[in-house]
Amino acid sequence: MRSSLLFVVGGLAAQQVSGHALFQQLWSSCARVPTSNTPVTDVGSTAFRCNGRPGVAGKCAVVAGQTVTVEMHQQPGDRSCANEAIGGAHYGPVMVYMSKVPDATKADGSTGWFKIFQDSWAHPASAKVGDDDLWGTKDLNKCCGRMNVVIPSDIPAGDYLLRAEVNALHTASGNGGAQFYMTCYQLSVTGGGSASPALVNFPGAYKASDPGIKINIHAAVSTYIAPGPTVYAGGTTKSAGAACVGVEAAKTTGPAVPTKAARFAGGA
Repeated sequence: MRSSLLFVVGGLAAQQVSGHALFQQLWSSCARVPTSNTPVTDVGSTAFRCNGRPGVAGKCAVVAGQTVTVEMHQQPGDRSCANEAIGGAHYGPVMVYMSKVPDATKADGSTGWFKIFQDSWAHPASAKVGDDDLWGTKDLNKCCGRMNVVIPSDIPAGDYLLRAEVNALHTASGNGGAQFYMTCYQLSVTGGGSASPALVNFPGAYKASDPGIKINIHAAVSTYIAPGPTVYAGGTTKSAGAACVGVEAAKTTGPAVPTKAARFAGGA
C-alpha cells in the first residue's frame, strides 16, 4: 500500500532458530532481505555491513527530520505482540546507522557510516546481574518489536543506506560470542541540510575485544558502553526502559495506525 503509514522496514528470513530474530519486511520494498535469522559473529567480516545482502530494486522515500520505525520478530510472518521480538534472553543494545551513497540500490556498504540512534543499557537499583538490567532489546520486546528512529533533519538530501542492528550479549563472554543481527534499507532522503557527520567503516568500527562486545552479562554490570561511535549530534537516543511511544505502543499486527510521519515508496 502507498499511504502516509509510519515507515516500517526490515529483512525477512526463513530459518526456525529458537531465540534468534530478524528485522522483518513489512510494507516496504527497500529492505535487503537476509537469507536467515542466523547472527553475524565476525565483526571483521564484510557481511557485517548489510548481512551479506546485495542491493534490491526499491528505495523508500523519507523526509529529513521525520520518524521511521524498524520492527523485529523472531520468525517470518509472526508479528504477534504476544511473542517476544527477540527471545532466548538475547539482551543487548539496539543501534541504527546511516551511510550516504550515490545509489542506494548499488551501494555495498563500504562507504562511511554514522550512528543516528541508540537504545543501549540502564542499571536499575534492583538489578543483581546484567540480565536484570534494562536493555534496548527488552524495549523491543516490550514495544512489539518496534523502535522509532528519527532521520536527522540536517543531513543532505540524497540516497542513503540505513542499517538497523541488534547486539545480543547472552554468549558474549568470549571472543566471537556476541551475536549481531542487522538489516540494511535503501532510502531516498529529501529536505535536510548540509551537515557532514564524522564517519566510521564496517568492518573496522568494532573490535571483538571492545567492552561493549566482549562482556559477561550474567555477572553484575557496573557500566556499559555500546560499541561504535557515539550518536551523531543530529541523531537521537532512547533511554533503556523508556515507555513505548506512538506506533511502538500499538498492540495489533498488520499496518500501523496512519500518521503524518514518513511516506514510503513501494510496498505491498
